[in-house]
Amino acid sequence: MTVLPYKHQKETKKEQVATMFNNISKKYDFLNHFLSLGIDVLWRKKAIKLLKPHQPKILLDVATGTGDFALEALTLNPEKIVGIDISEGMLMIGKEKIKNKGVENIVSLQLGDSEQLPFSDNFFDAYTVGFGVRNFENLEKGLSEMLRVLKPQGNAIILEFSKPKILPVKMLYNFYFNFILPFIGKLVSKDNSAYTYLPESVNAFPDGNDFLLILTRLGYKEAKVKPLMFGIASIYYAKK
Repeated sequence: MTVLPYKHQKETKKEQVATMFNNISKKYDFLNHFLSLGIDVLWRKKAIKLLKPHQPKILLDVATGTGDFALEALTLNPEKIVGIDISEGMLMIGKEKIKNKGVENIVSLQLGDSEQLPFSDNFFDAYTVGFGVRNFENLEKGLSEMLRVLKPQGNAIILEFSKPKILPVKMLYNFYFNFILPFIGKLVSKDNSAYTYLPESVNAFPDGNDFLLILTRLGYKEAKVKPLMFGIASIYYAKK
């Protein structure tokens, strides 16, 4: 079953996700760091560290949002980082951050769809996705498209929420994700659906070994998973 942000509307998941992120874009960074107690920053750093041995020069950041993952990738000293997202509102915030940091010559953000990437085959040395793949309308199509634009031996890094299996972490996580997070999210963002959709979309996502099986079936090589914080999130990494 497809999980939608706005269940009573007729738009596609893609259209609804774009609307949702447009609605919360101005509060997104604050809520992201506040609700995760800043741990999301550390998770991005860990994910980017996995790329350091490969020294990628041209990177793609899919579902870039406000550009946090793309900006973190600057530590790799790349020549070019391209971020794409379906939300104009999120991109506007991201472009302002890039301008303020003076890195417009390296990082560029553009409107784009993960399932129809406007890039040629074998173009990027690596791609990253931070908390975005569970929002894809067609997960396998998006993963296949991202694989298409990777160079042979290129690296894929996907950071995504997952479901902890160990008690009492599982119980605490479920309580926080299903009650505390939606309450604060609604209060601050003024969007009644966005932070209810978050736990629902995480619950529906095929995490862990299930996700590795999908990657392998689609043609990714050496797919591995690195759980974070007792399985609250996971880094998936693979090669073309």
